[in-house]
Amino acid sequence: MRSYSLIAPAKINLHLEILGDRVDGYHELAMLMQSIDLADTIDLHPLSTDIIRVHCNHPLVPPDKGNLAYKAAQLMVEEFPEVFARFGGVEITINKQIPVAAGLAGGSTDAAAVLVGLDMMWQLGLTRPELQELGAKLGSDIPFCLTGGTAIATGRGEEIDSLLGIDSFYVVLGKYRRLTISTAWAYQTYRTQFGHSYVRNAERLASSAARVHSGPLVKAMINKDGVQIGQLLHNDLEKVVLPTTPQVAQLKEAFQNTGALGTMMSGSGPTVFALCESEAQALEVQHQVRVAIPDPDLDFWVSKFSNQGIQLASPVS
Repeated sequence: MRSYSLIAPAKINLHLEILGDRVDGYHELAMLMQSIDLADTIDLHPLSTDIIRVHCNHPLVPPDKGNLAYKAAQLMVEEFPEVFARFGGVEITINKQIPVAAGLAGGSTDAAAVLVGLDMMWQLGLTRPELQELGAKLGSDIPFCLTGGTAIATGRGEEIDSLLGIDSFYVVLGKYRRLTISTAWAYQTYRTQFGHSYVRNAERLASSAARVHSGPLVKAMINKDGVQIGQLLHNDLEKVVLPTTPQVAQLKEAFQNTGALGTMMSGSGPTVFALCESEAQALEVQHQVRVAIPDPDLDFWVSKFSNQGIQLASPVS
């Protein structure tokens, strides 16, 4: 039985709007998400025993049941017990390049890669919608990570409508190595502070979610208008993160002072990105912010928009 190596790209949010509460306790969201070519590599090797084993080169990534990649493998075991009994377990090795706890869907994209890899390893022949349905059981970002590219995400983030992807723009990502922000805290704090403005009935929620499909940011993406895209970047969670996390607010301000097309916090943070027209501009923006904030704990990555979700790197054996 073959081993597989998969590329698992990170994602950023270009638009994140919190519309209201859902009956399942999650928030109703309207988002525009974009894959970037900063990516982890996930290697899957068959085991002759009936166990799941996870390794990672990053000390903060748990090698046990707390890891989304492990949970993805366990879900496949539970969904396809007869296939698991026939083929056996799997060893998962995560080569982590996406920063951890950064609002870039690093754990979700690793889990998506495990779903794809086991589908191939166990010769299941699952369709993309079937894989997305499985992924949604584990996390809201996983269905997008499977498909990648450019997409509108609604519901709690699991309902995906892909757009014609663009890969001509670059981003500079900045994150303080020791700074983390709890996604649960960010959403709960937003609910506490802004819940009075939530849409309250299902019909209005559906109408508000549909509005993003014809919104100006989508039109700017279709037209590949970088200036307009930069001006329309929006993230509701900045309203609670920036006032309480001065480092993130300072980083965003430093990016704004560089002349980049636009800048925003991705997801619940603490990563901030600047949108750039070219790699040369991205490198210059990185340099300017490094000079403005000479903090050794601040890391940077330059990455390009990507049209790809989970990709097969190569069969390892």
